[in-house]
Amino acid sequence: MNPIDSCWRSKSDWATNRRALADCAVGFGRNAIGGKNGATYIVTDPSDDPSNPKPGTLRYGVIQSKPLWIVFAKSMVIKLKNELMMNSYKTIDGRGAKVEIAYGPCITIQYVSHVIIHGIGIHDCKPGTSGIVRNSPTHLGHRHGSDGDAIDIFHSSDIWIDHCYLARSADGLIDVIHGSTAITISNNFFCQHDKVMLFGHDDNNLEDKNIKVTVVFNRFGPGLVQRMPRVRLGYAHVANNRYDQWEMYAIGGSANPTIFSEGNYFLAPNNRNSKQVTKREAKNGWNNWKWRSSRDKFVNGAYFVPSGYGSIVPGYTKSQSFRVADGSMVPALTTNAGPLICFARKAC
Repeated sequence: MNPIDSCWRSKSDWATNRRALADCAVGFGRNAIGGKNGATYIVTDPSDDPSNPKPGTLRYGVIQSKPLWIVFAKSMVIKLKNELMMNSYKTIDGRGAKVEIAYGPCITIQYVSHVIIHGIGIHDCKPGTSGIVRNSPTHLGHRHGSDGDAIDIFHSSDIWIDHCYLARSADGLIDVIHGSTAITISNNFFCQHDKVMLFGHDDNNLEDKNIKVTVVFNRFGPGLVQRMPRVRLGYAHVANNRYDQWEMYAIGGSANPTIFSEGNYFLAPNNRNSKQVTKREAKNGWNNWKWRSSRDKFVNGAYFVPSGYGSIVPGYTKSQSFRVADGSMVPALTTNAGPLICFARKAC
């Protein structure tokens, strides 16, 4: 019932056929190919130089102009000295190693397309500092300092974040802003954080009407407060995710977004004031906003307040579509959310 995992996890040749992963996404980010058509780049050095990165480091790989499938020679913790500026057509593939980006600024995906991030931990992210950061072999520029997001997706498209661990960052865990679209966020494990995911920069930022994000097969674990996600203006298909006792609310929004909650498992907290899944911030009423629940499973008093009229089906192309299971099946579907432990010549 998890078409992403069933596409590749049972195959023992995953380590010699890594690019097959790029054919396994579903939802709005289905067409993200990352570095599928490029060479393999191996990260051997966890050090970091934001302005003049050395070959063998992660930053040197992600800024290259050509497509690359980036893998890791060994387990490592990468403490970045400034935000990691991704270039287009890159895959960061952590399978076969325990890879963490932590304790410093983290990942910025800005004005690019076709990025896949799979199988790594991104946590304890700090704000960036003002300074020079390189984003391609031929260009470096002055950055004013990132906000401390784990992953910031800014005016970018065809992005897929899969099987990652995200926790405890200074700002959001995943932000999708400034017209970013065609994005799938799947099979991730989120925990110990306040403002988890923000889709849409500002209520008046009309380019965010273009936002289309699929949030599927994720586990929203212990210690989360709100924004799973919070949506402005755009569209979110939130399907087959497990929610474990949020502190304020699970799904929220403002500025008339469209939200389709389908086949999720909502376990409400014991706090009687936080049973509602949804929260709307509206200046002029929200009764016409299209927020709908279908086949969700509500536990411990959880409830979803629907609104609006008419169809809100995702409108996927044939290749993007997938079967959504009933919410009662979600605890089993999300058992392996987060990075997987994979060994060469064995199924994951």
